[in-house]
Amino acid sequence: MATSPEIQEIVIITGASSGIGAATARELARRGFHVLAGVRRDQDADAIRGPGIEPLTIDITNPDHIRALATRVHEDPQGRSVRALVNNAGIGVNAPVEVFAIDEWRRLFEVNFFGHIAVIQTLLPALIRNKGRVVNISSVGGKIAMATYGPYAGTKFALEAVSDALRREVEPLGVKVIVVEPAAVTTEMLGRVAVTGERIISGMTTEQRGRYATLMHSITSQAEAAIPKGVPAEEAGRVIADAITSKRPRTRYTIGREAALLPLLAILPDRMLDCILAAALRPHFPKESNR
Repeated sequence: MATSPEIQEIVIITGASSGIGAATARELARRGFHVLAGVRRDQDADAIRGPGIEPLTIDITNPDHIRALATRVHEDPQGRSVRALVNNAGIGVNAPVEVFAIDEWRRLFEVNFFGHIAVIQTLLPALIRNKGRVVNISSVGGKIAMATYGPYAGTKFALEAVSDALRREVEPLGVKVIVVEPAAVTTEMLGRVAVTGERIISGMTTEQRGRYATLMHSITSQAEAAIPKGVPAEEAGRVIADAITSKRPRTRYTIGREAALLPLLAILPDRMLDCILAAALRPHFPKESNR
């Protein structure tokens, strides 16, 4: 249900060029919010721009961009208050721990974790003044780290932990901190899994390919099999918008059936969980490697 257009509070969304971020921006604009939509390129800005959606160039690893965002919020020409910050920007990657270069680990954490912390620190005073909300887009990978998901899941585990700490720090100040945990959502990130996987394999040594190439191809196959069953980005956008507009939001929202079920497995003994995850992956191994 659309909210009254008189509300016109501001919501900031990072990573709004496509997928979940773009869908959330459009849903919130439909509900009467003024969305500052963070994009990386001019063509993305042109694509997302519309009634209630103001694109801004925001690289969350660039301090100048974050300062410019804070200035834009502070000097809003209509004096609008800030309802929420949605930390959605992110990079997806699957790679064995051994082969993922340390510089790539650092880059991944800069985008998926430290960049979000920088934006939160900068905008938190405005959110405290307005009793707003911080919505951190995590993943089912923030609860369970499957093989080759170590780098990505590491960033999401970290985001989950900081979200818990932040919630306990600022809820007494009137700020709600919400974590959203999607499973497979039909976005460009999910669609790029094969290309990213091939890039990782091509960078391996011959010895590393012998250890991990079959595993990587199997993980890619498993991820691609999930695409037809994925939740539309628009559904994810509605869940996030509901979290922002609910009078009593939950601390965590899941998106997709697997996101609700997989974390329940985390209570199992490690070895049992290892067996379950290996069994789920086995059908995706090449037939000559199936074991």
